[in-house]
Amino acid sequence: MILKDDERLDYLLAEQLRIIQSPSVFSFSLDAVLLARFVSVPISKGKIVDLCSGNGVIPLLLSLRTKGSIVGVEIQEKLYDMAVRSIEYNKLSHQLSMLHGDLKGIPNEIGYEKYDVVTCNPPYFPTPKQEERNKNEHFAIARHEIMCNLEDVIKTSSQLLKQGGKAAFVHRPGRLIDILLLMRQYRLEPKRLQFVYPMSGKEANTILIEGIKDGSPDLKTLQPFIVYNEKNEYTTEARRLLYGE
Repeated sequence: MILKDDERLDYLLAEQLRIIQSPSVFSFSLDAVLLARFVSVPISKGKIVDLCSGNGVIPLLLSLRTKGSIVGVEIQEKLYDMAVRSIEYNKLSHQLSMLHGDLKGIPNEIGYEKYDVVTCNPPYFPTPKQEERNKNEHFAIARHEIMCNLEDVIKTSSQLLKQGGKAAFVHRPGRLIDILLLMRQYRLEPKRLQFVYPMSGKEANTILIEGIKDGSPDLKTLQPFIVYNEKNEYTTEARRLLYGE
């Protein structure tokens, strides 16, 4: 495999997988790992789509939990290309594939109501004024709703899912009400919610939420996930998630 420019080949946590990363584009974060572990996926079969896939971290991690087919969707060509080469390097092309394009048009390309699971780690923040944006276009698109907004993500997820299919998102607590309202608007009934705290005694800084298309109302709030202990070290739960300890 040929690395390009400033790319490097990193180990993907404790897993026997490698992923191409570069300091000039947005690297995967804990949020993506949390989502890949949180979402409910069929073990032996099924069809999964990951929107805003970046360098393919969520499809790679999901390949360890399911034998179903997984399609990643990424609008940035550089990240898409990195994801394709990571999939090839890990010899997972029989299970994982990538699409380069705008998620808003993806249902027209791959089909409506055909998928069992959709995941997304979307841009979190409203689009700032041009002069306030990160000068690095890759970082700006990954962080801000420049190419898609929350409604685009939730609407597309619903369009892709079969009735009874599941959609799972990771986001910021400040957008929780928006997420719940949009999920209901687009027939994704919220079913599981988990708050992630950087440390005990701090405010939550991340939420994980999963809904079922046309599901019945019954939202369960899971136990909180705490990342660091009082010594500023990973908690036992976080170490288990990240490194399998």
